[in-house]
Amino acid sequence: MRRWVRPRARTVGTAAVVGVVVGVAAMVALVLSTGDARASEATAFALGALALGFGVVGWSGSVLAGRSIETVQRHLDADSDWTEASSRRAMARIAGFGAGVMVGVSSVAAAL
Repeated sequence: MRRWVRPRARTVGTAAVVGVVVGVAAMVALVLSTGDARASEATAFALGALALGFGVVGWSGSVLAGRSIETVQRHLDADSDWTEASSRRAMARIAGFGAGVMVGVSSVAAAL
């Protein structure tokens, strides 16, 4: 079980850590530029939620249509190196990043 969980947790976890850093930086930059903490929080949090939502929808789309797209690529002899696994991994990173941004923004907003 650890062999299966560890690489997936590392993929999402590293993206989430980067997201936290970006979320904190975005919140600080927005507060310094606008002076309004509530509007800055709402804007930065919404951008993180957008990334999370895109990642979740993209991941589920990769799961649902991935094999079909790979089959069409083989049938048409149009190999683009796109695979279901790489698409799922990319979407998991985007979702982890978005969740991290949301956590970073929330932590700065709570501190303010």
